[in-house]
Amino acid sequence: MIRLATIGTSTITEKFADAVAQTPGIRIDVVFSRDAARGRAFADRLGVDGVSTDLEALLASGEVDAVYVGSPNGAHAAQAEAAIAAGVHVFLEKPATPTADEFARLVEAARSRGVVVFEGMRNAYDPGMARLRTLLPQVGTVRLVSFGQSQRSARYDLVLAGETPNIFDPALAGGALFDLGVYPLSAAIELFGPPRAVVGATATIATGADGAGAAVLAYDGFVVQIGFSKIGASRRPNEIQGELGTIEIDEITAPRRITLDLFSGVHEEIEIDGPDNNMRFEVARFAQLVRAGADASADQQRSLEVLRAVEAIRADAETLRAGSGRAAR
Repeated sequence: MIRLATIGTSTITEKFADAVAQTPGIRIDVVFSRDAARGRAFADRLGVDGVSTDLEALLASGEVDAVYVGSPNGAHAAQAEAAIAAGVHVFLEKPATPTADEFARLVEAARSRGVVVFEGMRNAYDPGMARLRTLLPQVGTVRLVSFGQSQRSARYDLVLAGETPNIFDPALAGGALFDLGVYPLSAAIELFGPPRAVVGATATIATGADGAGAAVLAYDGFVVQIGFSKIGASRRPNEIQGELGTIEIDEITAPRRITLDLFSGVHEEIEIDGPDNNMRFEVARFAQLVRAGADASADQQRSLEVLRAVEAIRADAETLRAGSGRAAR
């Protein structure tokens, strides 16, 4: 049995706990929170007995085999580093870290200590993504792909009221790119590999974080358009356009309805069975890696490539904000 501790008391941590409860061979034994009362209340909701307010002591206790890091993005690297140093496996909520270099250092440290460091990216392990991959050859040579994830956050109302919630705090690596943009980026890299080049731009909100943005990923012979927003919503489907037809996907985070339209006249609507909480697939993958001592390098490499794309988008956005971007002609 893999004994887990959780860091963070947010909605996503609660959803993670629900996924753990559906996965054999892994359980949550301890909730960590700097606030004892908040930690106790959260643990009670999860049905967990253990609560800790001292992360260093918890990691050194020998009472947990792994830790889920669901804290604000900017805290991930330091907390994961502490866990790895203690010989504890690490499950990082996406984004794994704010930069690729930080994650690369964690990967190297984990290898040295013989533990797993893993990023939970829901769509990477969803059965809908696997089904989508099998359909790609039917549309022939891919030429244009459009992936996006836009979902207005209720916490944007706090921003409009003059507040800075964690999810929109740039000091904590908040913003739409880190929270939602990584999903379409991960899907593109999972299906097509790392791009040759990435260009992007973002829309800055009052807190200084990005509220929305777009990017283009350049591949040999085709391009991928990426869109993301936490201050608006989109009802546009995701598409893969090939020379023989088009694949339409309902949700890139959890594909459940895929439509195949070929120029030959073939039309197929594919329904994907899946749970309401598809975090269970990433939890199952993490448990497999930990139990078997399996090689996590492919999972880690995808995470690194996504973070490199994120960094390229952020760099372009910063250049544009500084006023040094090229003028349109």
